[in-house]
Amino acid sequence: MLAKKKPFTSAIVGALVALSIIALVLSLVRVEDVTLPPTVKYGMVFDAGSSHTSLFVYEWDSDKENDTGVVSQTLSCDVQGQGISSYASNPPEAGNSLRECLDKALQVVPAEKQRDVPAYLGATAGMRLLREQNSSAAEQVLAEVAKTMQEYPVAFKGARILTGEEEGAYGWITINYLLDSFTKYSPRAHAWLRPEAANIFGALDLGGASTQISFMPEGSAMSQNEASEFTLYGYSYNIYTHSYLCYGVLQALSNLALGACRDGENVKRGIHHPCYPKGYNETVSLSSFHASPCTEGSHPRLPLGDSSVTLEGRGNASGCLAALRKLFNFSACGQSQDCTFDGVYQPPLRGQFIAFSAFYYNFKFLNLTEGQPLAVVREAIEGLCTRSWEDVQNPKRLPKYCANANYILTLLLDAYKFNETSWNNIFFQMKVGSSDVGWTLGYMLNLTNMVPAEAPARVKGHRPSLWAAAVIFIILTLVLGLAALLLLLWV
Repeated sequence: MLAKKKPFTSAIVGALVALSIIALVLSLVRVEDVTLPPTVKYGMVFDAGSSHTSLFVYEWDSDKENDTGVVSQTLSCDVQGQGISSYASNPPEAGNSLRECLDKALQVVPAEKQRDVPAYLGATAGMRLLREQNSSAAEQVLAEVAKTMQEYPVAFKGARILTGEEEGAYGWITINYLLDSFTKYSPRAHAWLRPEAANIFGALDLGGASTQISFMPEGSAMSQNEASEFTLYGYSYNIYTHSYLCYGVLQALSNLALGACRDGENVKRGIHHPCYPKGYNETVSLSSFHASPCTEGSHPRLPLGDSSVTLEGRGNASGCLAALRKLFNFSACGQSQDCTFDGVYQPPLRGQFIAFSAFYYNFKFLNLTEGQPLAVVREAIEGLCTRSWEDVQNPKRLPKYCANANYILTLLLDAYKFNETSWNNIFFQMKVGSSDVGWTLGYMLNLTNMVPAEAPARVKGHRPSLWAAAVIFIILTLVLGLAALLLLLWV
């Protein structure tokens, strides 16, 4: 009896061991594309602009890092108060102003991940102007915001002032990353396809103190000062990008008021302001014109000190446009078609553009972001400008929107050289999906190497379901084999 059971039991053990080996081999050779359980990572960037500061928190799956994974925006937080450049006389308050948003950021990032979160602060035109005026004060402000951020359990990576060209280029990266312009996978070809250059979007950014234009020109030779070169996902991009300091919308309004004072016969009396609604008056201090390098010393014959002047609205649409055109030195370009103003070179426009920040907010307020033809836009703006202040107040349309909208038209049409046809290539947009359009995402992607220079690689691994099934089968067969072996020994 014993002799009969042993060969039978041995056969069972042998079969189970053989099956275990087969399952193990199959689990090793079945290698294919997989999606591993993701581990979420986070990053945060402060956008320290001229008029305000915002914090953006991003998240992404670590298994798609340096590949084609999508970075999504988890939080946006507006810092209370003005931009950090306004704290030049009290730098510690610049740092303290960030605390509320930093606290909110830590509420959305799990505690165990916080110390690995890369945190950046980038300052733009407001701080560039402060650095021109008082470099020591600018350094102290940056030191204070850095000191505050270092108190929080994040991986602080630095606070710095971006150049205008960096601001423009990072905005261009953000737009095309969010719109999937850089990569396109073809299942049929089993390869990543080179994106069509015509499908790459241009970027139009308008802040309080500066404006930027960035796009891929067609066959235009650019000097090193005009071009920004990027290698993204295996392809090279040469983009034209230029930043105009002092041509943001707030600085434009200041220069417009200064021009009205210059043209007025006597600043002691009321000064006619063509862009303000008729019946609207605003008193401004002349000393405020000397608070910025954009206006300081522009009109030395104006009185200094605490003198003030009253700006009286005239609601003159054509006069408003004429006054705004005076802010630009178009004569410096002569007859050149490849020139914007102040003698700045710009190649011919190409492709479609996303206009964001103040471009979007001002036109959104006027319900002009739905792709209306240029003639409709002009008519709407002119209608707004001719309304009286009493009439304008009813729908709560603020007095600056006539000037802002006409400034945008002047900048886009006369300076950047859009026309009736190419106007239709401008899309006024502030979000793509749940993410805000701006330079911050492109900045973080670049500094964290989330957009690699090389083309995305195909990741190989075991399909989780197959691997789990194989492991379970191996364990079961080994357990059964061990049980059979014990039974054999016992018998």
